[in-house]
Amino acid sequence: MTMRLLTALPVYNEETHVIEVLQRVRQWCDDILVVDDGSSDRTPLLLAEMEGIDVIRHEPNRGYGGALCSAFQYAIDNNYDVLVTIDCDGQHEPQLIPELAAAVFPEDEAPIDIVSGSRYLSKFSGDSLPPEERRRINMEVNRRLEKCFGLKLTDSFCGFKAYRVEALKKFDITEFGYAMPLQLWVQAVRHRMRIREFPVPLIYLDESRSFGGSLDDANLRLAYYDEVLKREMENQQVPCGSVG
Repeated sequence: MTMRLLTALPVYNEETHVIEVLQRVRQWCDDILVVDDGSSDRTPLLLAEMEGIDVIRHEPNRGYGGALCSAFQYAIDNNYDVLVTIDCDGQHEPQLIPELAAAVFPEDEAPIDIVSGSRYLSKFSGDSLPPEERRRINMEVNRRLEKCFGLKLTDSFCGFKAYRVEALKKFDITEFGYAMPLQLWVQAVRHRMRIREFPVPLIYLDESRSFGGSLDDANLRLAYYDEVLKREMENQQVPCGSVG
């Protein structure tokens, strides 16, 4: 089949990386969307100078989840088959975009709704050591998702994903912050979506990046994730232990 592929990048104050990352993405995908989530640095000016890239501008900042929601809707409205999301901090490898997208439609098999990049599924030469607290929280969330739903993920929070656009129509995302993936996983379980992980390199270029405010405290961040997870299970009427 001829697959219409869109690659989308949520961007917030990425003047250091945005030009280089977009140049690399262009080598592997023709249709590119940038969701500029209220950047206050030179990011909007740099994007304005680039041709052949569609830009959605949020004003003010809505959050990481909010940026992804705009990308989801754009992919739906423009009748794409696959949406690949990739972060703009230089920590994902754009050359994997075609493979990630192709994994949505495997040969002799039903389509996969979410192909989720995992930095912990395989080891790659030159892998970074992850920040200890981020790895710990990721593992804790993985355990919660497996315990409740039998969802065997090794990386709950990787932003490098491929989505079957038809499946995106089933999501009702209201969590616009960094906990958005938890809402997404609960709703994916609720709709019995087909999920598969895809190994990607583990690259950390800036361990000091902030989540903002109290979320920079690891314990408070995990408590926030737990709150969102419990609330979404109640909203979707998917109690812990009911699926697996």
